[in-house]
Amino acid sequence: MGVSTLSPPAFRALVPLVVSGDLGPFNPGLPVEVPLWLAINLKQRQKCRLIPPEWMDVEKLEKIRDHERKEETFTPMPSPYYMELTKLLLNHASDNIPKADEIRTLIKDVWDTRIAKLRVSADSFVRQQEAHAKVDNLTLMEINTSGAFLTQALNHMYKLRTNLQPSESVQSQDF
Repeated sequence: MGVSTLSPPAFRALVPLVVSGDLGPFNPGLPVEVPLWLAINLKQRQKCRLIPPEWMDVEKLEKIRDHERKEETFTPMPSPYYMELTKLLLNHASDNIPKADEIRTLIKDVWDTRIAKLRVSADSFVRQQEAHAKVDNLTLMEINTSGAFLTQALNHMYKLRTNLQPSESVQSQDF
């Protein structure tokens, strides 16, 4: 899902071989980039502290939130996994993230704004009986959130369209 930076590890180890390739070396006092799953595991064992991604900063997130609110379309997010990363890092390493509560609120604001835009877009899509939609700059989690609703709406539209069209197989009977 992403790479997290450990700084500094509280242990010394050679380069361990894991499924995703070589990691390390781990030397106390020197930051090292590792997969998120390993960073969280080491943090839980109190072997390191995590350095949050560059974009996980109050000022940067305020700009992202304000830009998202101003734009009619979806704006690019700092990471395609911004929600997942934020949730994992705040749940497992909030003590390593400056102003964690403010960051949580800002990410929630961004999420709420984007989901509201998505609902408005979906409503417009259904009302205008569009055949396709452009989903630029949406994350997979955002698409997943609305996927069930859109699928059901499209199925209902299809049923309505097929029921409104005169059927050629039905013959009228005169009495």
